[in-house]
Amino acid sequence: MEIVGKLTADATVHEVKSVGRKVVNFSIAINDRYQPKGGEVKKFITYFNCSYWINPGIAEHLTKGSLVELNGRVSVNAWKNAEGEAKGSLNFHVNSIKLHGKGKPAGANAVSLQPQAESVKDDLPF
Repeated sequence: MEIVGKLTADATVHEVKSVGRKVVNFSIAINDRYQPKGGEVKKFITYFNCSYWINPGIAEHLTKGSLVELNGRVSVNAWKNAEGEAKGSLNFHVNSIKLHGKGKPAGANAVSLQPQAESVKDDLPF
């Protein structure tokens, strides 16, 4: 199965000591919409918890907001919470990852308050 979505947070790497391997965990959101006959457009988001066991080095490229294309298989996790309500989550066991765009680097929205260098002002033609 193939899915495309954006990371909801930076990926994390965890060492699983019982098997002596590292796993990259991350979550993606898939925006979707549909329009029932004669109705308004309905938008919804599907979240997947993802795990990738092949190369933990990829984690540094999996940053919040990155657009990724994943190939793998889906599983479902169901449980009851403390109040007895049924809960569930979708898990995606990733076989391959394609990066289609990076998220914003930390501080991307920050404004620089440092003054411009004097040499730039001297190079202006007017």
